[in-house]
Amino acid sequence: MSDAAARPALRRRVRAVRTRIAELGRFGSVGAVAYVVDLGLFNLLRFGPGELLEAKPLTAKVVSVAAATIVAWLGNRYWTFSDRRTASRGRELAGFVVVNLGGLVIGVGCLAFSHYVLGLTSALADNVSANVVGLALGTAFRYVAYRRLVFTGSGPAAEAPAAEVPAADIPAADGGARA
Repeated sequence: MSDAAARPALRRRVRAVRTRIAELGRFGSVGAVAYVVDLGLFNLLRFGPGELLEAKPLTAKVVSVAAATIVAWLGNRYWTFSDRRTASRGRELAGFVVVNLGGLVIGVGCLAFSHYVLGLTSALADNVSANVVGLALGTAFRYVAYRRLVFTGSGPAAEAPAAEVPAADIPAADGGARA
């Protein structure tokens, strides 16, 4: 293959890598915002003014995770994967929740393995297994699953039909107008 023939392929590859890096940046940003919502709302419900759920830490966590999941879904649907969303918001949201539950199982699985199988029971070991290893593996799983299972559309065309263009308005291959 000549250099001239290889250049367009290289440009496409570079463009694809840049696009993926930008998508990963958006995904990470959305995840960071969702994490802040989860952490902030949990602490607000438990320890904030009125201490609404002071004696109910599990309820506070369920509420904060549910709110963070909605924030993450909206951010990923309308920003990270905006070019891949489908017309079926309900299907996407259901798939998003299932994938998030899978990510949760991965994080809890890492914690359980470290704590109960390896016997690493210190606060540091629990945090590293759940919030470093589990979070990293769960995040990688979620990113791949969102791309392959949740946000499967092919862009704006997936949401609205393309406008009809009369054949007379389409130029012929030889440059002239069609009859």
